[in-house]
Amino acid sequence: MKTVFIMVHTNPNYLFSNGFLSHSFPLSLPLLSHKLPHPLRFPSLKLSNASPSTPISTMDSSTTSAHSDELAYDLSPIMKVYKDGRIQRLAGEEVVPPGIDLITNVQSKDVVISQNDGVSARIFLPKLADSDLKLPLLVYFHGGGFCIETPFSPNYHSYLNALTSQAGVIGVSVHYRRAPEHPLPTAHEDSWTAMKWISSHSAGNGPDEWLNRHADLGKVFLAGDSAGGNLAHHMAIRVGLEKPPGLNLEGIALVHPYFWGAERIGSELNQAEGAAKADDLWRFTCPTTSGSDDPLINPEKDPNLGKIDCKRVLVCVAEKDLLKDRGWFYKELLQRNGFSGEVEVMETKEEAHVFHMYKPSCENALAMMCRIVAFMKQG
Repeated sequence: MKTVFIMVHTNPNYLFSNGFLSHSFPLSLPLLSHKLPHPLRFPSLKLSNASPSTPISTMDSSTTSAHSDELAYDLSPIMKVYKDGRIQRLAGEEVVPPGIDLITNVQSKDVVISQNDGVSARIFLPKLADSDLKLPLLVYFHGGGFCIETPFSPNYHSYLNALTSQAGVIGVSVHYRRAPEHPLPTAHEDSWTAMKWISSHSAGNGPDEWLNRHADLGKVFLAGDSAGGNLAHHMAIRVGLEKPPGLNLEGIALVHPYFWGAERIGSELNQAEGAAKADDLWRFTCPTTSGSDDPLINPEKDPNLGKIDCKRVLVCVAEKDLLKDRGWFYKELLQRNGFSGEVEVMETKEEAHVFHMYKPSCENALAMMCRIVAFMKQG
């Protein structure tokens, strides 16, 4: 019997058929990396304490109470950046509450990881036959170009319900702060805060009872799509470097990971416009970057790439995705840098970037889900 699960995407029109980041900057937007000061600055931005559903991040109230409608950058249909510092997200802001999913019987709840930094997570617990059963742990990082989406979005909530149910794992979907209010590497640091918080449960006396009782930290998987794939990759490196106590990384699954570089490779050579937009998005989200060869975005330039400490890696790529060749190149880079584990690449034909998020019940999305599930159940 074919398994079908339903997702709702708040604005599927921001993803087009020609692949990654055709949606991220409209054709009318000037190239940021060459025509704007570096680093890119936004006036009066402050850390937002708003709920995940709040669409506008407001400027510091000490400056003025009047808002200007004059735009600094129009990134429609993703977001608008106003000259007074406000950020209005046009996609990925709808949220759904945690609870018991009627299709999978997965139970979810939200937890605060760091009150000061606004880091939180949604935890997913499959239905258990044994109330004391320990399950492998999946730590998931959502995509959205580091700018939009949250674990509370309908699409990611549904995806984690399905994935944890089919794989038989307990899931922690991390909510990190997003650019441009919180430029990179804030998302990376928030993700590491979450990893250390998870590690604090290794002795069974951490702050969350579900993890204490049901998470097997001896068998941990990291996964993410797009920007989340980038985060999962970097968290795997930091686990290898810092070795948080009690946490054993079994494998990482990167779905259409957001990697890039200054030198064009593969099909990028024939997609000049899309490649330029990828350069610009990177500078937009990480204004202090050295460029597209920054180790945060280009694994080839990271001297710590060989520090990834896990047994297996799965990389999923899509034929029509601008980032496809970066996924294949990642496998080569791991092998070149001494990674001794298994590296698999799954390429989905005739599909674009994160297609599974807006066509979750199509055959290709279900096939990719099955491959990721099998990856986590292996061994």
